[in-house]
Amino acid sequence: MQSMGDGACPFDFNMDPATFKVGDTVSYRVPDQFQDFPFVGVLLEVHDDYVILASDPDNPDERYRASRAPRPIVGPGQL
Repeated sequence: MQSMGDGACPFDFNMDPATFKVGDTVSYRVPDQFQDFPFVGVLLEVHDDYVILASDPDNPDERYRASRAPRPIVGPGQL
C-alpha cells in the first residue's frame, strides 16, 4: 500500500446528495455485510431516490443500486 503522506484522504468525495451527478466519487456503505466499512464508488446514474454506482471503473458491468444519501447505502441483494 502506498503511503498517504500527510494523512489526507486521496479522494475528493461528494457528500451532498442534492448535488450528485454522474462521475462523482462517493463513499458508500454495505451495512448488512460490512457494518460501517467505507467503500469508494463512482456514480453511473443519479435518480430522485437512488443512485447506481460502480466500485471498479474498469468493470462497468459491476453496478450497485444504493440510496441517495450523503454516504449511499447498498441494500440487501444489491451486490
